[in-house]
Amino acid sequence: MNGNETIYNPALQRNIRMLAGASVVLSFAGLHVLGAQAFAVGLFSSPWDKLAHVMAFALIGGAFGLATGTRGWRRAICCVAGAVLAGALDEWHQAYLPGRNASWVDLLADTAGGVLAAALLRLECWLVHRRT
Repeated sequence: MNGNETIYNPALQRNIRMLAGASVVLSFAGLHVLGAQAFAVGLFSSPWDKLAHVMAFALIGGAFGLATGTRGWRRAICCVAGAVLAGALDEWHQAYLPGRNASWVDLLADTAGGVLAAALLRLECWLVHRRT
């Protein structure tokens, strides 16, 4: 099996989509369950909290993009949309938690995470196609 056959193997692609979908569900559930705990208040100090948002939502957005099974710019849009949707729901949830507050700046950091995931997946796609 050469590199192209491995990359475009339908069974492998299906497994990646299923694993990515499970990752989205588990990470989103973890965000809401762990975010409601008392230790989550002030877990990261500024500006590190924004970096944590970018990294966490890059993982969620990237997994969302992979789970859709789309390619190219559609996948990039799905990455950003997934991160924004998860971030908006997370901020909405935080608005009702004691000691937490919703923040547009946090949502902007979540969106930046989705953009980072989209860029990394586009780079990966470009590198794979350049190699083949």
